[in-house]
Amino acid sequence: MTYTAPPAADPPTVADLVAALDERYPPAWAEQWDRVGPVLGEPGQPVRRVLCVVDCVPETVAEARRRGADLIVAHHPLLLRGVSSVAPTTYKGRIVHDLIKADTALYVAHTNADVASPGVSDALAARLDLRDPRPLRPAAPGSPAAGEGRGAGRVGELPAPLRLAELAELAANRLPPTAWGVRAAGDPDRLIRTVAVCGGSGDSFLADATAAGADAYLTADLRHHPAGEHLAAGGPALLDAAHWATERPWLDELAAWLAGRFPVEVTVSDLDTDPWTLHAPSPPVPSPLKEHQP
Repeated sequence: MTYTAPPAADPPTVADLVAALDERYPPAWAEQWDRVGPVLGEPGQPVRRVLCVVDCVPETVAEARRRGADLIVAHHPLLLRGVSSVAPTTYKGRIVHDLIKADTALYVAHTNADVASPGVSDALAARLDLRDPRPLRPAAPGSPAAGEGRGAGRVGELPAPLRLAELAELAANRLPPTAWGVRAAGDPDRLIRTVAVCGGSGDSFLADATAAGADAYLTADLRHHPAGEHLAAGGPALLDAAHWATERPWLDELAAWLAGRFPVEVTVSDLDTDPWTLHAPSPPVPSPLKEHQP
């Protein structure tokens, strides 16, 4: 999807957009281990076209080049961990070289966008029409992000109760399609009213979903043992979607805001950059829990 603002004779610069993005998603809100903000690009370079992506990978860099994008705004950091070389013979080095050759700047908003309000999980909550969303884990008092509804994940109410099976189907229809789809854990007939969501990897917030009184929790990258123990303890039902699909909705909100703030054309990439590309479902089983047969 492309969001277009009236063109201007004097377009904004990379520095202008970086300043606005830093104001909306202050780097101080990011986790200490994170790497956010401008990655590369000349500050004085004019910006007429922007591409918003979840992942800065060769495929989205090629898309930016085709579209003539002057700036990529990505959710996931390209250089999260230290590197000793950006030689073009390395995976990330090749990306850096391609961006520089195309005069395409790169900016990252990651965990600072996760806790923002509105942020990544607000957009995910909106896909399910959740009402009155509130933080799943509010930002700690005294932290840079504290206050004004900021924090990790969101909890809200469905417009009308749904069975877990119906909620899983709704999520699969509302989220961007992926090979992973949406899988659920719990009684298919469990009635769901309150839903917790977290864009991206969210199994560290399982206890928060229980404490929030959620009937179901939608996130990504749930692991076998934490999920099993959570359910055994009577926690909310679980819905596990593809990581990319839970964060892609935020790009629309981001793009609309950028196009409303600057006279630029902003496109949201719909390239599925989830690493899982094939799903071969198992044959039907008679019940969710199969007794061991010797």
